[in-house]
Amino acid sequence: MPPRLQGIFALLCVTLVWGTTFPAVKQLSAYFPPVSIIFIRFLLAALLLSPFLWRSTRADWVGGGVLGLILFLCYLLQVEGLALTSANRNAFITGLNVLLVPLIGIAAGKLPERRIIAAIALAVMGLFALCWDGGAWSRGDTLAFGGSVLFAAYVYMLDRFSHKSSAPLRLTAVQILTVALCAGLWLAIDLPRAPAGIAIGAGGYLAYIGRGLALHADSLVYLGVVATAAIISLQTWGQRRTSANEAAVIYALEPACAAVAAYFWIGETMSARAVCGAALLIGGMIVSQWQGRQPAAVPAAVALD
Repeated sequence: MPPRLQGIFALLCVTLVWGTTFPAVKQLSAYFPPVSIIFIRFLLAALLLSPFLWRSTRADWVGGGVLGLILFLCYLLQVEGLALTSANRNAFITGLNVLLVPLIGIAAGKLPERRIIAAIALAVMGLFALCWDGGAWSRGDTLAFGGSVLFAAYVYMLDRFSHKSSAPLRLTAVQILTVALCAGLWLAIDLPRAPAGIAIGAGGYLAYIGRGLALHADSLVYLGVVATAAIISLQTWGQRRTSANEAAVIYALEPACAAVAAYFWIGETMSARAVCGAALLIGGMIVSQWQGRQPAAVPAAVALD
């Protein structure tokens, strides 16, 4: 299989797993404060990938540090927003990064191909049909949109840093450790609070978190091991073999995956409009990979008698 197709297949797997994180985090946010979810998830992933830190180069530490900081802010806004709005609406707004990634490229002087523009149009229509549930714009929507902007920046920067890294797993380990450290620092500075907003103090907070770890161990292990350590590693590996614009279009499938996962995980159903939206998203992904007819090769030189 050509490297580019390997990358596309890897990012499809990434998107499928990402879709399951929306109902999982939505369920956990009813018990855990948002930053605590990020800290536990990424601390577990950082421990699993810690052996790859020892041989990381300066480029890995610089790139991973920048990517980790952006990723922390992205997750912080997304999780905070998810606690204030519906999972489907949050998924739609997050999915707008499919449009923002090419805009960042245009601002940097890199115009997208026509097939990518057509794919983005289909993807945006699909996202709207799939996830928009109406209602006035809320603070949760603003937080989710901020997360979408940061995720678009993350995808664009990952496209650059992944090609400079000595190895994908080293870059992944550094950025995951950075997210865990940022979340831990945030918790150390900010007084821990229960989801209801009642301050419970450091001792009571630890007991509260301990009960939550016992109650939701399966979801936290899934998020830390599969959806973070394994999937971010696969994402870094896959983006070395594709472009940022192609990756953004593939990531647009995430809300469709989230809707399917939400049906089986927390019982949410899909309407006919949502099914049409999912079909548009798949169409956008197919268009993004359409190469068209390649021109015939012209001989470099012709031998003369």
